[in-house]
Amino acid sequence: MRKIFGLILMLVPVALMAQDHAADSVWLVTHYTKKELNIPMRDGKKLFTAVYEPIDKVEKHPILLNRTPYSVGPYGENAYKSFWNTHYMAYFKLGYIIVLQDVRGCFMSEGDFMDVRPFNDHKGPKDTDEASDTYDAIDWLVKNVKDNNGKVGVFGISYPGYYSTMAALSGHPALKAVSPQAPVTEWFIGDDFHHNGAFMEMDAFAFYSNFGRPRHGLRNSWQAGFQYNVKDNYQFYLDIGPLSELAKLTGDTLAFWKDIYAHPNYDKWWQERNTRKFVQHIPKDVATLVVGGLFDAEDCYGAWNLYKAIEEKSGNNNKLVMGPWSHGGWARMTGEYLGNVRFGGKQSEWYQNNVEIPFFEHYLREKGSVEGINEANIFFSGANEWKRYSKWPPQGETPKTMYLNSDGSLGWSLPSADIYNKYTSDPNKPVPYTEDVHLKRTNEYMDDDQRFAARRPDVLVYKTDILTEDVRMAGPVVADLFASISTTVVDFVVKLIDVFPDNFSYNDTTDGKGNGKDYPMGGYQMLVRGEVMRGRYRNSFEKPEAFEPGKITEVKYALPDVAHVFKKGHRIMVQVQSTWFPLVDRNPQQYVNIYTCGKADFVSCDVKLYTGKGHASSVILPIIR
Repeated sequence: MRKIFGLILMLVPVALMAQDHAADSVWLVTHYTKKELNIPMRDGKKLFTAVYEPIDKVEKHPILLNRTPYSVGPYGENAYKSFWNTHYMAYFKLGYIIVLQDVRGCFMSEGDFMDVRPFNDHKGPKDTDEASDTYDAIDWLVKNVKDNNGKVGVFGISYPGYYSTMAALSGHPALKAVSPQAPVTEWFIGDDFHHNGAFMEMDAFAFYSNFGRPRHGLRNSWQAGFQYNVKDNYQFYLDIGPLSELAKLTGDTLAFWKDIYAHPNYDKWWQERNTRKFVQHIPKDVATLVVGGLFDAEDCYGAWNLYKAIEEKSGNNNKLVMGPWSHGGWARMTGEYLGNVRFGGKQSEWYQNNVEIPFFEHYLREKGSVEGINEANIFFSGANEWKRYSKWPPQGETPKTMYLNSDGSLGWSLPSADIYNKYTSDPNKPVPYTEDVHLKRTNEYMDDDQRFAARRPDVLVYKTDILTEDVRMAGPVVADLFASISTTVVDFVVKLIDVFPDNFSYNDTTDGKGNGKDYPMGGYQMLVRGEVMRGRYRNSFEKPEAFEPGKITEVKYALPDVAHVFKKGHRIMVQVQSTWFPLVDRNPQQYVNIYTCGKADFVSCDVKLYTGKGHASSVILPIIR
């Protein structure tokens, strides 16, 4: 989440349309009133809710609800949120009743907050969860807000995306459409704070050292966050040392931080927080629109896999959108570029006008049609084009194996020689996740240039010859590695990379706007997808296992889906390494508890990656013609 604190609504650059925004701000305060209410829940707790109502009473209006742990502020009935800086103005112009609610235990709402509160599918009359709180909120709104048309939609980005999923489980008959966007879905396997069991140290600490502080009474403002003493995240986390030392900086007050340390494996506590387990309870008459970014550093996994779970279990009208965005970029950026990579135009505007707004218009106002919104609406980077499919992965997608060769080549043919490549993973000199020096984790690392990593001796590099035709990939990538190690555990990081031609440069007319930086794009190694596997979980997230030193062992795992075209004249590259710091915490490379071990437990590990016929390491790519 790195989370877009307080951002229910993520802002686009104000300077782009300053005059229009000024006019919209005047329009909003003259056409809408704001009320602040405390809506009672079934257990007697009251949740603080801001309701923006149109003054025009000519017709009945739908309700669009956003529930958030990040504050509905500014507080006060004369203090309006700056909606005029966002595409939400479209909903105001269409006459929607916009409702924002502080979730239970946050800011001005009563009760106790719980992170990713589990769904209770056996609730008694007074039992509560986020689904019941949503039900009670909707029930009160449709009965008490004047001139509503009895139809409610819910949407939200990131953590509010999780609350949107919970809303879909509420079962209220007035709820017609829900859009979980970059939804928190699975905090141990792939979202935010763990990827395949590996702890995403930097994101977790940056978030919880602020967000996780206990609230003492109702609050209408944020508490002060952690004060860093350096501006270099690599040095900061390296100097702190093991996670046992990092815990000392959080103190005893961060409840969820202590929970993370207390549950190092995928036990019942984590499994109860996997929202995919419960989506069979989404009513068939509730339409869902799952939205995510191809380059979302926080919840890319959640978007792809929530959609797939709903498809498998619910049977409702469920659609997917994945575009060329970082976390929530469709609501706060133009979608023209991310970092150095360009996407050919304002893709956020296309999505807003052609997908999201028509979706809610159809289901909440019975206006227009959703025929133009296919089952899967997917942007393909590389080609910079939208494709619409009747399913995802699309019909015709065929997994095809590409083999890693000991000479550094990458090809479709099974190698004949049984041989290996070797590197030494040193946790005291870990591979950085980006070459830049900065404090906050960047969004741009998701498509960053990987040449800095390719030059390190602890990163293995494999690449194809220059492609003679386009190669389109649509679906999950699977890494299938055969390795032996000198210690008892190690992590593996596999990166799928698009290598641009040496003479490549962007054309402003055809490729769209860039970031204004004169970066050398010739030979650019664009990260398309990268993922870590904590080696101890290679066979089970519930029951970790050590490696037997020197024994060839298979490590096979899936990377989140990709939608990318490797163009003719480019190359496909795979990089393999064992550290990715400080994005991922350092594995001591001995079979100890990573959350409690000491500095002396960190040792170097020799890794042999086998590339021969008997143990052919490979990547299985989702090829579509």
